[in-house]
Amino acid sequence: MFVDSHCHLDRLKQGPEALAETLDFARTRGVEHFLCVCVSVNDYDSMLETVSNFDDVSVSCGVHPLHQDEACSFEELLEKAQREEVVAIGETGLDYFYSPESKEVQLTSFVDHIKVANETKKPLIIHTRDAREDTINLLREHKASHTKGVLHCFTESLEMAQAAIEMDFYISISGIVTFNSASELREVVKAIPLERLLIETDSPWLAPVPHRGKQNQPGYVVEVAEFIADLKGVSVKELAEATTRNFYRLFSLAGNKRVASNN
Repeated sequence: MFVDSHCHLDRLKQGPEALAETLDFARTRGVEHFLCVCVSVNDYDSMLETVSNFDDVSVSCGVHPLHQDEACSFEELLEKAQREEVVAIGETGLDYFYSPESKEVQLTSFVDHIKVANETKKPLIIHTRDAREDTINLLREHKASHTKGVLHCFTESLEMAQAAIEMDFYISISGIVTFNSASELREVVKAIPLERLLIETDSPWLAPVPHRGKQNQPGYVVEVAEFIADLKGVSVKELAEATTRNFYRLFSLAGNKRVASNN
């Protein structure tokens, strides 16, 4: 069985009935759980309403680094992050590729998210692009020893992945790994141990081969898993079992419920 560890179900261009069908399709392919990731605290309540009827969907709360025009205060983030249904903080992080001009605001927001994760003892979901040094340095400076997390949709260097793993982080791989242009990323994925890997779609974006050009959806996480399994020379079953086990461990989930953290 598979898990889509990072998707944006509220961003899919479809209505409630179509979302139910999309999730049913994923389930028929063996996807047993979905983490719907928040990109703006302002949209959190509407996102939760969209997915609240699905017992196999968990949610996070945070502000994406490219949504700083929708930034919130530390207090507002903490209030929502403390809610029982929230299993993770984010997505947060730094993106100097698309928005270098908002660097200072991003840095402040990222530190706030790290502190909220420390206080709530919930893991961080981190987006990082062209900001390797600052991302790792801020985690080293502000992260509590018990705080874990994931670098999602990873496209950076092996050195960055290893630095994150040393801080008890996981590395999540999306459909980008299937792209013709991703030869460097494929070498990185080969070197990451199975016990530190997650898989995701980042739906509705980044549909994997052979679905490129279509709206991505959680069911396509199977193609991501198949590609990575072949890349690493393991069976799809072994890859699925490892990444699913890693997901439930990281997000302190048992079945569809959050459980007390062992951190």
